[in-house]
Amino acid sequence: MERSRRSFLKILGISTLGLGTLSSVDLLAKAEVGKAGFAPDTKGITGKRWALVVDTKKLDEETTQKAIEACHLIHNVPDYGDQDDEQIKWIWTDKYEHAFPGTEHEYLAEEIEEKPFLLLCNHCANPPCVRVCPTQATWQREDGIVMMDQHRCIGCRYCMAACPFGARSFNWKDPRTTYFKDKEPPNPKYPTRTKGVVEKCNLCAERLAVGEMPACVEAVKDSKAIVFGDLEDPDSEVREVLHEHFTIRRKPELGTNPNVYYIV
Repeated sequence: MERSRRSFLKILGISTLGLGTLSSVDLLAKAEVGKAGFAPDTKGITGKRWALVVDTKKLDEETTQKAIEACHLIHNVPDYGDQDDEQIKWIWTDKYEHAFPGTEHEYLAEEIEEKPFLLLCNHCANPPCVRVCPTQATWQREDGIVMMDQHRCIGCRYCMAACPFGARSFNWKDPRTTYFKDKEPPNPKYPTRTKGVVEKCNLCAERLAVGEMPACVEAVKDSKAIVFGDLEDPDSEVREVLHEHFTIRRKPELGTNPNVYYIV
């Protein structure tokens, strides 16, 4: 706490003296951003542009549920029940017409029409959520992962309005005093959130930092239904899969350049 206070006062002093072109808020953001970004250790997995390929042909109901549960348990995502309008989701399912609007037609195969598609944050190369955040609580790492810093979030929900994929959830309740009131969070190593902040998938940045794959990928590794890798690496598995299969992305016409691909 004392170190943070000294850092803030130092930055504020530099700004006051006019020894730079950035505001004190900008400088503070740059100083603090690394702390929430899960910098990799010597065993960490690094890349230039991370991406996922979801093979919907390999995802059945059981496998899909495994991916969702793994993500939500590891990140202490509260489950308020399917009927709760205040449900928090990092990864979820929806029908084709909602996942890929504008591409459905009257002759769409029934299997595709009724199939639950696994959805999550697309970690877009051009993320609109980052541009609208007034406090830099949501920001993009150099490897493309779009992060959330709940300590900076003021709950304005601009990012939710800007995201065209519905990938963000708002904590209308305090999970610490509701869902986790009478039980311990499943993962004591990952922080729980508070009322009034937004949260979403972080592509398991904290796991990549210690050399582990994203939880959803790890949970379905036997089926290889979800492939993770660096798009900038021509020898990566994700590039190999994209080269061999026809894939689609969600709402590509919007220009956000999603980094999650689907084999249908």
